[in-house]
Amino acid sequence: MPQDARILLVPGSTRAGSTNTAALRTASALAVPGVTTTLYDALRELPAFDPDQVDAPPPPVVALRAALADADAVLFCTPEYAGTLPGSFKNLLDWTVGNGDLYGKPVAWVTVAAPGRGAGAEQTLRMVLGYLGAEIVEPACVRLPVPRDGVGADGLLADAELRTGLADLLGHLGAHVDRAVAVPASGPPARP
Repeated sequence: MPQDARILLVPGSTRAGSTNTAALRTASALAVPGVTTTLYDALRELPAFDPDQVDAPPPPVVALRAALADADAVLFCTPEYAGTLPGSFKNLLDWTVGNGDLYGKPVAWVTVAAPGRGAGAEQTLRMVLGYLGAEIVEPACVRLPVPRDGVGADGLLADAELRTGLADLLGHLGAHVDRAVAVPASGPPARP
Protein backbone atom coordinates (compact mmCIF):
# COMPACT_ATOMS: atom_id res chain seq x y z
CA MET A 1 0.00 0.00 0.00
CA PRO A 2 1.49 3.39 -0.97
CA GLN A 3 2.48 5.78 1.79
CA ASP A 4 0.61 9.08 2.15
CA ALA A 5 2.32 12.19 0.78
CA ARG A 6 3.57 14.19 3.78
CA ILE A 7 2.85 17.89 3.27
CA LEU A 8 4.25 20.54 5.58
CA LEU A 9 1.95 23.56 5.91
CA VAL A 10 3.87 26.79 6.52
CA PRO A 11 2.01 30.00 7.33
CA GLY A 12 3.83 33.26 6.70
CA SER A 13 2.10 35.30 9.38
CA THR A 14 2.79 35.72 13.07
CA ARG A 15 -0.57 37.42 13.73
CA ALA A 16 -2.80 35.43 16.10
CA GLY A 17 -5.94 36.01 14.02
CA SER A 18 -4.29 35.47 10.64
CA THR A 19 -6.55 34.24 7.84
CA ASN A 20 -3.41 32.67 6.33
CA THR A 21 -2.83 30.51 9.39
CA ALA A 22 -6.55 29.76 9.63
CA ALA A 23 -6.52 28.49 6.03
CA LEU A 24 -3.63 26.14 6.73
CA ARG A 25 -5.11 25.06 10.07
CA THR A 26 -8.28 24.18 8.15
CA ALA A 27 -6.26 22.33 5.51
CA SER A 28 -4.61 20.36 8.30
CA ALA A 29 -8.02 19.34 9.65
CA LEU A 30 -9.28 18.04 6.30
CA ALA A 31 -9.25 14.34 5.49
CA VAL A 32 -7.69 14.21 2.03
CA PRO A 33 -7.03 10.67 0.75
CA GLY A 34 -3.33 9.96 0.23
CA VAL A 35 -2.20 13.06 2.14
CA THR A 36 -0.92 13.61 5.67
CA THR A 37 -0.32 17.18 6.81
CA THR A 38 1.74 18.83 9.53
CA LEU A 39 1.25 22.47 10.47
CA TYR A 40 4.47 24.38 11.15
CA ASP A 41 3.73 26.78 13.99
CA ALA A 42 7.12 28.04 15.13
CA LEU A 43 7.68 31.04 12.85
CA ARG A 44 7.93 33.37 15.88
CA GLU A 45 10.69 31.24 17.41
CA LEU A 46 13.14 31.55 14.53
CA PRO A 47 16.06 33.88 15.27
CA ALA A 48 17.21 36.38 12.68
CA PHE A 49 19.18 34.68 9.93
CA ASP A 50 22.89 34.62 10.68
CA PRO A 51 25.16 33.14 7.99
CA ASP A 52 27.76 32.40 10.66
CA GLN A 53 25.31 29.91 12.23
CA VAL A 54 24.42 27.96 9.10
CA ASP A 55 26.67 25.03 10.03
CA ALA A 56 25.71 25.09 13.73
CA PRO A 57 22.16 26.46 13.73
CA PRO A 58 20.13 27.27 16.85
CA PRO A 59 17.49 24.71 17.98
CA PRO A 60 14.49 26.39 16.27
CA VAL A 61 16.33 26.22 12.94
CA VAL A 62 17.27 22.57 13.56
CA ALA A 63 13.56 21.87 14.16
CA LEU A 64 12.58 23.72 10.96
CA ARG A 65 15.12 21.77 8.92
CA ALA A 66 13.90 18.49 10.41
CA ALA A 67 10.30 19.36 9.51
CA LEU A 68 11.32 20.23 5.95
CA ALA A 69 13.41 17.07 5.60
CA ASP A 70 10.48 14.93 6.78
CA ALA A 71 8.07 16.53 4.29
CA ASP A 72 7.51 15.29 0.76
CA ALA A 73 6.14 18.71 -0.22
CA VAL A 74 5.50 22.14 1.32
CA LEU A 75 2.43 24.36 1.09
CA PHE A 76 2.88 28.04 1.98
CA CYS A 77 0.24 30.63 2.80
CA THR A 78 1.53 34.13 3.43
CA PRO A 79 0.15 37.62 3.66
CA GLU A 80 1.64 40.52 1.76
CA TYR A 81 3.31 43.31 3.75
CA ALA A 82 4.42 46.48 1.98
CA GLY A 83 4.09 44.78 -1.39
CA THR A 84 6.25 41.75 -0.59
CA LEU A 85 6.76 38.91 1.90
CA PRO A 86 6.61 39.62 5.64
CA GLY A 87 10.12 39.87 7.12
CA SER A 88 9.60 36.98 9.55
CA PHE A 89 8.56 34.67 6.70
CA LYS A 90 11.45 35.78 4.47
CA ASN A 91 13.70 35.04 7.44
CA LEU A 92 12.40 31.45 7.47
CA LEU A 93 13.23 31.12 3.78
CA ASP A 94 16.69 32.64 4.35
CA TRP A 95 17.48 29.83 6.81
CA THR A 96 16.83 27.28 4.01
CA VAL A 97 19.37 28.69 1.56
CA GLY A 98 22.64 27.38 2.98
CA ASN A 99 21.94 23.67 2.96
CA GLY A 100 19.36 23.29 0.21
CA ASP A 101 16.36 22.41 2.41
CA LEU A 102 13.94 23.21 -0.42
CA TYR A 103 16.09 22.15 -3.38
CA GLY A 104 14.01 19.89 -5.64
CA LYS A 105 11.17 19.81 -3.09
CA PRO A 106 7.66 20.19 -4.52
CA VAL A 107 6.12 23.42 -3.20
CA ALA A 108 2.95 25.41 -3.74
CA TRP A 109 1.11 28.29 -2.15
CA VAL A 110 -2.41 29.39 -1.47
CA THR A 111 -3.19 33.11 -1.40
CA VAL A 112 -6.15 34.07 0.78
CA ALA A 113 -5.91 37.85 0.29
CA ALA A 114 -8.85 39.82 -1.05
CA PRO A 115 -9.03 40.19 -4.83
CA GLY A 116 -6.48 42.74 -6.08
CA ARG A 117 -4.11 42.09 -3.17
CA GLY A 118 -1.31 39.60 -2.56
CA ALA A 119 0.32 39.64 -6.01
CA GLY A 120 3.55 41.16 -4.65
CA ALA A 121 3.90 38.37 -2.08
CA GLU A 122 3.22 35.73 -4.74
CA GLN A 123 5.80 37.22 -7.12
CA THR A 124 8.45 37.46 -4.42
CA LEU A 125 7.72 33.95 -3.15
CA ARG A 126 7.99 32.58 -6.70
CA MET A 127 11.33 34.37 -7.17
CA VAL A 128 12.77 33.16 -3.84
CA LEU A 129 11.57 29.57 -4.32
CA GLY A 130 13.07 29.59 -7.82
CA TYR A 131 16.37 30.77 -6.41
CA LEU A 132 16.23 27.98 -3.82
CA GLY A 133 15.69 25.39 -6.56
CA ALA A 134 12.28 24.32 -5.23
CA GLU A 135 9.90 22.65 -7.67
CA ILE A 136 6.81 24.85 -7.95
CA VAL A 137 3.68 22.74 -8.54
CA GLU A 138 1.60 25.20 -10.56
CA PRO A 139 -1.83 23.46 -10.34
CA ALA A 140 -1.58 23.67 -6.54
CA CYS A 141 -0.80 27.42 -6.49
CA VAL A 142 -4.23 28.94 -6.05
CA ARG A 143 -6.13 31.99 -4.80
CA LEU A 144 -8.90 31.35 -2.30
CA PRO A 145 -9.90 34.74 -0.87
CA VAL A 146 -10.94 34.48 2.78
CA PRO A 147 -12.95 37.34 4.26
CA ARG A 148 -11.79 38.54 7.70
CA ASP A 149 -15.07 37.29 9.17
CA GLY A 150 -14.56 33.92 7.46
CA VAL A 151 -12.61 32.50 10.41
CA GLY A 152 -14.75 30.88 13.09
CA ALA A 153 -14.21 30.95 16.85
CA ASP A 154 -12.42 27.62 16.49
CA GLY A 155 -9.80 29.24 14.20
CA LEU A 156 -11.02 27.30 11.15
CA LEU A 157 -12.75 28.25 7.91
CA ALA A 158 -16.34 27.02 7.79
CA ASP A 159 -17.08 27.96 4.17
CA ALA A 160 -17.63 24.74 2.19
CA GLU A 161 -16.26 26.20 -1.06
CA LEU A 162 -13.02 27.27 0.63
CA ARG A 163 -12.66 23.88 2.32
CA THR A 164 -13.18 22.14 -1.04
CA GLY A 165 -10.58 24.42 -2.65
CA LEU A 166 -8.06 23.57 0.08
CA ALA A 167 -8.77 19.85 -0.26
CA ASP A 168 -8.34 20.08 -4.05
CA LEU A 169 -4.96 21.80 -3.81
CA LEU A 170 -3.74 19.27 -1.23
CA GLY A 171 -4.90 16.55 -3.61
CA HIS A 172 -2.94 18.14 -6.50
CA LEU A 173 0.18 18.41 -4.37
CA GLY A 174 -0.20 14.85 -3.07
CA ALA A 175 -0.73 13.47 -6.59
CA HIS A 176 2.36 15.32 -7.78
CA VAL A 177 4.41 13.72 -4.99
CA ASP A 178 3.04 10.29 -5.93
CA ARG A 179 4.08 10.76 -9.57
CA ALA A 180 7.52 12.06 -8.58
CA VAL A 181 8.34 9.11 -6.29
CA ALA A 182 9.44 7.03 -9.26
CA VAL A 183 11.87 9.75 -10.37
CA PRO A 184 13.74 11.07 -7.31
CA ALA A 185 15.33 14.50 -7.58
CA SER A 186 19.08 14.86 -7.43
CA GLY A 187 20.58 16.46 -4.35
CA PRO A 188 21.24 20.14 -3.86
CA PRO A 189 24.32 21.69 -5.37
CA ALA A 190 27.36 21.83 -3.11
CA ARG A 191 27.80 25.04 -1.17
CA PRO A 192 30.76 27.11 -2.28
